[in-house]
Amino acid sequence: MLRLLGILVTVLFAIAAAVVTWPQFFRLERAFPFTQLVSMRGLLVLACAAIVLVALLMCIARPIRAFAGAILTIALVAGLANAGVIYVRGAGSDRLPESSEAGVRVMTWNTAGSATDPTTIAQTAVAMQADIVALPETTIETGEQVAIAMRELGRPMWAHHDTYEDLAGYEEWDANSTTLLISPDLGDYAVIESTADGTTNTSTVPTVVAMPVDGTGPVVVVAHAVAPRQEDMANWRGDLQWLADQCASENVIMAGDFNATVDHMARLGVDGGTLGRCHDAAAATGNGAVGTWSTAWPELLGTPIDHVMATDAWTPTGSLVLSSLDDAGGDHRPLVVQYEPAG
Repeated sequence: MLRLLGILVTVLFAIAAAVVTWPQFFRLERAFPFTQLVSMRGLLVLACAAIVLVALLMCIARPIRAFAGAILTIALVAGLANAGVIYVRGAGSDRLPESSEAGVRVMTWNTAGSATDPTTIAQTAVAMQADIVALPETTIETGEQVAIAMRELGRPMWAHHDTYEDLAGYEEWDANSTTLLISPDLGDYAVIESTADGTTNTSTVPTVVAMPVDGTGPVVVVAHAVAPRQEDMANWRGDLQWLADQCASENVIMAGDFNATVDHMARLGVDGGTLGRCHDAAAATGNGAVGTWSTAWPELLGTPIDHVMATDAWTPTGSLVLSSLDDAGGDHRPLVVQYEPAG
């Protein structure tokens, strides 16, 4: 009887390890609770290591040695698989090449509203030579302060935004606003009316979609999907699909807080893209596994839910996750990406 129980526990543990390591295979990456578990691969590696140590101790007892050995093997394989995913996606790269005349540098930073000082945002954006600054959870008033400070530092920007502040219960919530700052060097931009008036947009927190007025240049999307809390899973899945649909044309740059890792975007890509026709820049430049949330955790134990993406019109040549600003007040790390025109 005990032997049968051991076999059953081993089989169940193997299935659980496989599902949390690669839920895409089972089509469970956007299902609770696997969504939450796969987003924390660094913690999964530590959990597997702990199980390996416990199983090693259990191997001392002869009657359960076979059972402990099986558990040890499964945990070791799962831990190595998760560590391998982290390694392939990039555990940290600080290579950010000089920006060329035709290049575009993009910074995204969920500022947690008033938690982050506008001067700090401006100084960071100027230091990073950002041409596009995506600021989820940032009001237009704060965005204008940032733009003014950047102008005074020699890097003027236009400010655009979208807000859900007219919705009941949203009035005092900083996440009801999303702001885009864009360099005049990229031309004049206007927010698409259908997204600005709420006809079509992400479900709970707003996304900004801006088009070049003269039709020249990339469509710029500042994304903010709702967090995948258990009660918001349907809205979260809908937000990711809506964001994928915004990346359908040939020339799009999308940045922001997706509240999703690339694991969650499986089967939402088109023509080899990560999400729609957009490709994740951090994964292509050595930072795909570096956690941008939360600043309370070490980078490789955090969750990479902030992204900068673009279509094949742009080639990412470098990226940075700025952990030096973990004490700036917010709970997200800024992500900066350098793009060059493809070809």
